[in-house]
Amino acid sequence: MGIGELDREAHVAEASGAAAPRTLAEALRARADDGLAALLRARPDLLGPVPNDLTQLATRAGTRGSVIRAIERLDRFALQTAEALAVGPDPTPYPVLLGLLAGDEGDPEIEAALPGAVAVLREQALVWGEDDRLRLVRTARELLAPSAQHPSPTGLGPTVAEATSGMSPGRVQEIIAAAGLTPTHDPVSAVAVLTELFTDRTRMGELLDTAPPEALAVLDRLVWGPPYGEVTANPAPPVRWLRDRGLLLPVSARTMVLPREVALHLRGGRAHRAPEPVAPEPVVLRDYRPQVVDSAAAGQAYVALATVEELLKAWDRGGPPVLRAGGLAVRDLKRIAAALDVSEQIACFWLELGYAAGLLASDGEADERYAPTPAYDDWLDLPPAERWARLVTPWLGATRTSGLVGGQDAKGRTLSALGPDLDRSAAPEVRHRVLFLLATLPPGAAADPESLLARLRWERPLRGAEGSATAGAATVRSRIASWTLEEAELLGLTGRGALSGPARALLNLPLAEAATAAEPGGGVELSVAATRAATLLAPLLPEAVDHVLLQADLTAVAPGPLRRPLADALGVLADVESKGGATVYRFTPGSVRRALDSGRTASDLHDFLTQHSRTPVPQPLAYLIDDVARRHGHLKVGAASAYVRCDDDTVLGEILADRRSQPLGLRRLAPTVLAAQTDPVSLLDGLRSMGYAPAAESAEGDVLIARADAYRTPDRTAPVPVPDGPPSPDGTLLTAAVKAIRAGDRAATAVRKEPATPSTAGTLPRTSAAETLATVQAAAMTGSAVWIGYVNAEGAASQRVIAPVRVEGGFVTGYDHTADEVRTYPLHRITGVAELADDQV
Repeated sequence: MGIGELDREAHVAEASGAAAPRTLAEALRARADDGLAALLRARPDLLGPVPNDLTQLATRAGTRGSVIRAIERLDRFALQTAEALAVGPDPTPYPVLLGLLAGDEGDPEIEAALPGAVAVLREQALVWGEDDRLRLVRTARELLAPSAQHPSPTGLGPTVAEATSGMSPGRVQEIIAAAGLTPTHDPVSAVAVLTELFTDRTRMGELLDTAPPEALAVLDRLVWGPPYGEVTANPAPPVRWLRDRGLLLPVSARTMVLPREVALHLRGGRAHRAPEPVAPEPVVLRDYRPQVVDSAAAGQAYVALATVEELLKAWDRGGPPVLRAGGLAVRDLKRIAAALDVSEQIACFWLELGYAAGLLASDGEADERYAPTPAYDDWLDLPPAERWARLVTPWLGATRTSGLVGGQDAKGRTLSALGPDLDRSAAPEVRHRVLFLLATLPPGAAADPESLLARLRWERPLRGAEGSATAGAATVRSRIASWTLEEAELLGLTGRGALSGPARALLNLPLAEAATAAEPGGGVELSVAATRAATLLAPLLPEAVDHVLLQADLTAVAPGPLRRPLADALGVLADVESKGGATVYRFTPGSVRRALDSGRTASDLHDFLTQHSRTPVPQPLAYLIDDVARRHGHLKVGAASAYVRCDDDTVLGEILADRRSQPLGLRRLAPTVLAAQTDPVSLLDGLRSMGYAPAAESAEGDVLIARADAYRTPDRTAPVPVPDGPPSPDGTLLTAAVKAIRAGDRAATAVRKEPATPSTAGTLPRTSAAETLATVQAAAMTGSAVWIGYVNAEGAASQRVIAPVRVEGGFVTGYDHTADEVRTYPLHRITGVAELADDQV
């Protein structure tokens, strides 16, 4: 009998009021539609594709990959409950499960929390059956039960029956005799007698009362795991005493194991040393006034905007090259960190933030290098609060994790900033969860980071189902949580460790929306939550000023954040000397020449400083501008490879006589023209290093204006986050999926009348063309449903229950109960037809 027939038989028995379900499919069939929807919502991988019926859904729910994903998303107590079921009998009565978790003495907290944990396991189809026969799905039992290859997280070893499976019958009888039991006639009953002894609390206590103290000490070392111990060829007397009585059983010539029944007796019935039925709550470290928190967060938000802008402005003419393997070279990262005056790890964060927001990318050219994207210019034109929202929104949904930079991948290669292999699919969920836990505290309360990490470890202990990935996954998750706290402070989502008001508004942003909100261009609208957060932040940001204070020592002090046009112009005319609450700019010959190269004249610079300075323009600064302007453009550089043109031939003679000009390959073409063997850019740099101030000119002889922001990458979109498994289905999809599964299950489990001709195609009916036509015509006339076998154009066979309404032109049209819609089928593709049993019509 095949699986389908067996399941249909069970369905008939259930419909006739039979006993409890015997399979997971039967248990799922007994669920209401809400219960099926809850399962599909908790385990969305079961929807790819939508199962044909409940038998297929149950089969898919028991596959190894799906069970592993479900187990890794259990909280600690639900996982401990599943582990207790894995070491308990199969099936496990509820009182036995409670004893494995609460022990002989009981625990009110465990008794109160256990029904919820069992309900979670049932909802996710990891456990099925009534309370008197709880069954852990077979795959989960195989993954969680102890074995030689995969020790149980409970620290328990194999049962007596498992440990003695390869032992000689004579040796088993010797153990029984040494334990004071009556010998039996066969090894099976002998193992049962020994198991009965070890599970009897009174008799076991009497046996252990006769044990030497040294033997009890050996048991104490093994009781909580690992249960295995190495012995010599001639064990010590305490070990021999335990071995002779079966309290230690051999698994190899030099290894002994503590049987599960003995360990449970010594533990007082507990499967776990420390069950954790209640989630630990975050601990408040300090309380601040909410206004203080918001002010501190707003100040850091402004610093974040200024830092990202400074970073990308430094790459306006093109940034460093991309490594062949992808990412940024270590020397370039050190240079960026020094320019920003931050550590290399924090510099990585700002780089990855700009990349996640779509403001930074590689240009894709042959000599690939990094540069700002066109979206960066759009971002600069936005109000500060909105620019902040367009940074933190993609950060929430980004899977790239800057904290991994400097570590190594699986092949031992160092991970670089902006390089591959930085994606961790759990990052968005961890970030949201950390901020949500902070939001559960009163406004202004800063949490103890260790208490937050303890709560996250309880929610997702992340025990890898095979035990290999457990520590690694849990460690990465904890590290991401720690980095989240640091990054949230850098971004101004928290102030002094407490969640700010704008961040609380931003937390209304769904996780899926954050993952798709990484494009900062003007065409992408902010969500309602992000807009609300920006609105709350705007009045807290410092007001931009439109003036500076010029000093006699060739410096200018900006008493606050400058308005953008003023900041851009001053950034060309002067170099930033120090940053902070008041930024200090210094004027140098090089900076003034840079302003003249951008197309400004000396009079333009004087007017600009007069207009924007609250103090008079110092005389040294005016002299500096005039002196540089007097020499600026005196030499003309163009393309020959390159040439130098000057009306004063004596200046050209000085250049030719200067030894420093030899690498330029200069020669005189005319009294006022020198030709060079190098390109115009190198010629300009070489002459400037010699102390001259040449100006570039075009082929027509016009002066070229050098723009500081001339280089941009082609349009680049932000990186797409790596999904953490299938997306969570919405209500519409869940409703449609449940209806389709129910309809397919009705077709698969419907009881049919036997066709006149025995079926030769498995479960599909076989009838002649005439019989098929006559049956569907009769069903159309009476309005009854029939069971058909159908082969589509690709040759895939299926079975369906349809209610024909029209038969004409070689086609039958009717309501398909399997697909839950009206469909038309060619008659020549119907393999056969059979009527449904009377009680199924």
